[in-house]
Amino acid sequence: MQVDHHDLHHEFPELSDAIHALKVGNAHFARVFATYHRLTGKVEDLEEHDMPVADFTIEDMKKQRVKLKDELYHMLLAYRAGQQAGN
Repeated sequence: MQVDHHDLHHEFPELSDAIHALKVGNAHFARVFATYHRLTGKVEDLEEHDMPVADFTIEDMKKQRVKLKDELYHMLLAYRAGQQAGN
């Protein structure tokens, strides 16, 4: 099965610098990033190995991943806006 990779660097390549800066400089971002990364790994592993799991279970995992990605994205945008305001 073809698995789409959803790591944050693939999702937002234009924000790689902000991702790195926030991972090392913002504890909350780092925690949410780690949770997102673990959850993404689990989902991709289930899909890649075509493991038996209830549809609602994987869908709930994907919904949680979207919520985490949205939270991370908003933190990245806020960081980027703060950088631009400081220039």
